[in-house]
Amino acid sequence: MTSTAQVLPEIVKIGVGKRIGILTSGGDAQGMNAAVRAVVRTALTLGAQVYAIYEGYQGMVDGGDGIRELGWEDVGSILHRGGTMIGTFRSKDFRERSGRKRAATNLLANGIDRLVVIGGDGSLSGLDLFRAEWSELLAELVAEGEVTQEVADAHPALMFAGLVGSIDNDLVGTDMTIGADTALHRIVDAIDALASTAASHQRSFVVEVMGRHCGYLALMSAIAGGCDYVLIPEQPPADGWEQRMCAALKRGRNEGRRDSMVVVAEGACDQHGEPITSDYVRQVIEDNLHEDARVTILGHVQRGGTPSAYDRWASTWLGYEAAVEVLTATPGTIGPVLGFRGNRVTRVPLIEAVAKTRQVPQLIAAGDYEAAMDLRGGSFKEAARILAEMVEPSRIDAPEQSKRIGIMHAGGLAPGMNAAARAAVRLGISRGHTMLGIRNGFPGLRDGDVSELGWSDVESWLAEGGAELGVRRTVPLVEELYRISRSLEDHKIDAILMIGGWNGYQAADLLHRERDRFPTFGLPIVCIPTSLDNNLPGSELAIGTDTALNVITEAVDRIKTSGSAAKRAFVVETMGRYCGYLTLMAAMATGAERVYLHEEGISLEALAADVEWLRQSFASGRKLFLAIRNENANPLYTTDFLARLLEQESHGTYDVRQNILGHMQQGGAPTPFDRLLAVRLVSRALDLIGAEFDAGTTNSYAIGLVQSKVSAVAMDQMMSEMDLRLHRPKVQWWLALRQILRAVADEPS
Repeated sequence: MTSTAQVLPEIVKIGVGKRIGILTSGGDAQGMNAAVRAVVRTALTLGAQVYAIYEGYQGMVDGGDGIRELGWEDVGSILHRGGTMIGTFRSKDFRERSGRKRAATNLLANGIDRLVVIGGDGSLSGLDLFRAEWSELLAELVAEGEVTQEVADAHPALMFAGLVGSIDNDLVGTDMTIGADTALHRIVDAIDALASTAASHQRSFVVEVMGRHCGYLALMSAIAGGCDYVLIPEQPPADGWEQRMCAALKRGRNEGRRDSMVVVAEGACDQHGEPITSDYVRQVIEDNLHEDARVTILGHVQRGGTPSAYDRWASTWLGYEAAVEVLTATPGTIGPVLGFRGNRVTRVPLIEAVAKTRQVPQLIAAGDYEAAMDLRGGSFKEAARILAEMVEPSRIDAPEQSKRIGIMHAGGLAPGMNAAARAAVRLGISRGHTMLGIRNGFPGLRDGDVSELGWSDVESWLAEGGAELGVRRTVPLVEELYRISRSLEDHKIDAILMIGGWNGYQAADLLHRERDRFPTFGLPIVCIPTSLDNNLPGSELAIGTDTALNVITEAVDRIKTSGSAAKRAFVVETMGRYCGYLTLMAAMATGAERVYLHEEGISLEALAADVEWLRQSFASGRKLFLAIRNENANPLYTTDFLARLLEQESHGTYDVRQNILGHMQQGGAPTPFDRLLAVRLVSRALDLIGAEFDAGTTNSYAIGLVQSKVSAVAMDQMMSEMDLRLHRPKVQWWLALRQILRAVADEPS
């Protein structure tokens, strides 16, 4: 079951008289603190009492100071921290029935019969066993005089919700676990850094990453890092893999690449069950290719450091849902594991999820690799297929008389444009097409600025920000259509891949609608969403949005640190035009107390209430306040106006600073998510174009990510999804998350 968010009509005090405990167990993962913060604050908002259970299940077994009540400010200033503020531990005592019995005693002593547990599959399976034993443990405790019958009757069942904290992203049934995105950031950052030194020396690197039974980090980092080969547990290579790997590395060298990169998951084995170590891979490279090779084992650096923007806002959402789940649970219900499928929270039966997760290594050991891959899910299998095509393409030169596909950008600049163009060139050539670069958008197409792109031409594009093909916001004028038509004819362009934003979609729609007047426009056109604003039809997320969100999050972290020694309020302005996605998600990722969106508007009454709340809050001890405003939230109540208003009404209690982040949001290397999304969408776009070629048809589409699937909308219908005046979709899935922000930002009086 999936949902956008559990929406409570108002902030109803459903938690009054209830107490919940929260613990983190097993290995730590970035984003755990964000989840803890959200659970605590949501529960307090709903009227419940919250107790931290320190050092995982061991704190429950030991009791005493291991179980302590938490208040609102106890979880302040932890959103940006890695690890877990309440500690974690792999408790041997809790594995014994006697230990669980002591744990039950200590929970009852604190009136707790509802738990939120953040951990891996071992932690969650232990939780389910504890739930199943609860009534028996209570009966024994009553018989032994440890608790009264009245206490036992008041707490007849243990209710829980589980959240998966695992950088391996190994839970079957969910797309993403807490910590996996940040770990992927660490790995890809390392690969990007290693690539420069490897290129300097024409050297090979073997990078070992975590993943005993799950190859998610290895597979995704190999795609996002543009690596030459990957070894993962779910797909043990057949005999002779050493020669195939060396052939792939040699092919890259022959194409002019100065570095080679192989990623190895720590649990990689061959089909005989023999481990494939990173040192063995290094030796194979040196023996066969006679070149210098080095091993880098990233180890626990993958677990550490500041969580990514995704691991903050997604963990906040999960924590909110977990708190609502346990507070609305009734005795006898079995709590779920909460995770993500696409951009939705999903509830998975705990026992089923754990059983399927543990089935994967069993299937691998039995040689049923296809079943193991099936359990990992469709997007995992798709990524493996795409990487295999990148590493061992069917060809690296365009065949004679092949179909010619033009690649272009239009709209605003967004990180990930280069990654998408690179993927289009290489996958397109592998699939038998000639790939053409159309420079400088539709003006470049009009002027005939078109040239063929080869495999090696796009070698360095993956990690580069900007747009090597150039980008323009220009939508063609009617009088320019004839010249565009002639250019398409002159360059024998059979299809267009438009990787861009709103202006690009408008231009593509214009060409599509003018097919009757200009027959050359009767060709397949596929639009790939690439925009910071995340305001395009047919897709819930656009390439570039995740990068911009991380840039905002990092900037706001620094801004907040600058005010830590004084009483200060900050008003930060983000991009987004009339779409508030960046603003709201940034507010969730940075712990903002207020957010101002065009979708909600800004009223004088709301500002007056905010000013009064802020004055009282600083008088009660607040030291820092953060508001984030969408650039077009209101044409008159500007960022400067808001800052001046807060300054005027502070009466010297606090000072105010404003920060307009501006075009820094468009800069920098694309994040792993944006690189992966670019490759995935481009692959699907080329599939659509290939199908049109095969069928002899000329249908056009806008493609995108909807929940966890790549889908396509016919270009005839795509504009019907849009508010054409405000340039944003009529339905925006993320608006339901506003209630979550309110639950964790406004301390109940």
